Amino acid sequence: MPKRVLQGTVVSDKNDKTVVVRVERRFTHPVMKKTVRMSKRYKAHDETNACKVGDIVTIQESKPISKDKSWVVVTEAQAQ
Repeated sequence: MPKRVLQGTVVSDKNDKTVVVRVERRFTHPVMKKTVRMSKRYKAHDETNACKVGDIVTIQESKPISKDKSWVVVTEAQAQ
């Protein structure tokens, strides 16, 4: 089974080798027919501590690394 890949923005880098990534999704509400934005936060493993707050990163699903962390940072792009 392929691993899920998500793109989001780093909102916290205070933990060692861990970043918190906010992933936003948009969808049309089934009743109101209005575009709704929802976001979810994922803890991802950043081995080199290279990511900073505001960076746009791609994360990939992996085996559990800790209690909350089961994603790994794959690529990163500097924020403008």
